[in-house]
Amino acid sequence: MTPADLVGRGPLLLDFDGPVCSIFAGYPAPEVAQHLVSLLQAEGVAPPASIVGQADPLEVLRWTDASCPPALVVTVEDELCAAEIRAVATASPTPYGHEVIREASRAGIPTAIVSNNSAGAVAAYLSKHGLLQYISPIVGRAYAHPALMKPNPMPILSAVQALRAELKDCVLVGDSPADVEGARAAGIRVIAYANRPWKIDAFRAADVVVTSMDSVLAAVAPHTRGT
Repeated sequence: MTPADLVGRGPLLLDFDGPVCSIFAGYPAPEVAQHLVSLLQAEGVAPPASIVGQADPLEVLRWTDASCPPALVVTVEDELCAAEIRAVATASPTPYGHEVIREASRAGIPTAIVSNNSAGAVAAYLSKHGLLQYISPIVGRAYAHPALMKPNPMPILSAVQALRAELKDCVLVGDSPADVEGARAAGIRVIAYANRPWKIDAFRAADVVVTSMDSVLAAVAPHTRGT
């Protein structure tokens, strides 16, 4: 199976950090994670070593949700949202990611973003790069409810519902095991973008694995013929 076998039969759902950009390219994720850990410590919380050394701010948020009072989850969520907005200014576009969005629009393929990042940060990035008009809906992280992030299928199902589409017609492009697991749980097809060599083996459950968004672009492009 190839991306061309999946793309164009219905809406295209894109993960954000990976297929579209590297949001923390200029403001590294480990730095954001450590900022959140410092915030917790300032509030009198003593996270375990696995969280103190955590490089992924989303995992710090997950731990906070599982281990701390709701008010502190809101505090960490707000700090992470602010950090993501700051990161947008120095985020690095993924090669061919923007082109996929524009070409899908030309082809009349509805395109949504389904992200574990905040919807505000996604919208800010898309606006900065002139892409906001091509994307609807943007389904970001459920505010202060990290348990609803992918691999939970809820954000994917919410996007499909907003698109008024059938699950069988949709395809998600994501770059993490959570994307693949979430797509499988939602019942939609998935193209795994392996932007690191180790991910190729980790994505065996995906319908298709690609190593460049150029492969997705090539699958979208034929649908623009005659437009």
